[in-house]
Amino acid sequence: MAGLAESGSNPDVDLLYDINGLAKDAPSWFDRVMEFVGEYGVLLAMVLLVLWCWWSVRRRGEQDAASSVAALVWAPLAAGIAVLVNVPIRGFVERPRPFLDHQGLEVLVSGKTDYSFVSDHATIVMAMAVGLFVANRKFGLVALVLAVFGGFIRVYMGVHYPTDVVGGFALGTAVALLLSPLAMALLTPVTRAVERSPRVGWLVRGRGRGVGDGADAVVPGARSERAAGASERDLAA
Repeated sequence: MAGLAESGSNPDVDLLYDINGLAKDAPSWFDRVMEFVGEYGVLLAMVLLVLWCWWSVRRRGEQDAASSVAALVWAPLAAGIAVLVNVPIRGFVERPRPFLDHQGLEVLVSGKTDYSFVSDHATIVMAMAVGLFVANRKFGLVALVLAVFGGFIRVYMGVHYPTDVVGGFALGTAVALLLSPLAMALLTPVTRAVERSPRVGWLVRGRGRGVGDGADAVVPGARSERAAGASERDLAA
């Protein structure tokens, strides 16, 4: 399978040249920006989105905060697992980087000597984006757009074929979605235990927002179960 996409008539190769050709026409400073964004920027943006979403969840102190935080923890874990799954896939396919088989590409970053399929970057960002989407639709949609943009940049940089990126998107999505039920079943009890801790409970809920307090009610002014139970006892007396 090492000869995959070696033919210049392959649509995968044609699209590679079309997208990478944009780098030849762009100013050098723009290519440097795209290089940084493709190598580090999108990954950093994903991490910041997860942290922003976590901060938003704990600040609001919702009733299902523990489940939401568990889903957020799953996002980077899914990315790590997806990359591990990709290791044997890369070794089996053994697809060389496109610039090794095709002349005339504008390669923006050097030193890429490993195999090309599947793209690690595309796998990581899509796994994190899908995991974040499971936790929060609004943040997840932003992350999905970023992931697609990040995949485009990998082809723009000349270090991946388009199908490398699509394969990474598929792998990241599959891992994040298929393992999500198991991950939530394992992580939610952990985050609930953290939530009840007087020392580290702030990781799940903002300070002053205890479990079961009226401040955490979904409907403003709604009573907590403890308050409702006390009221029923008073009536019974």
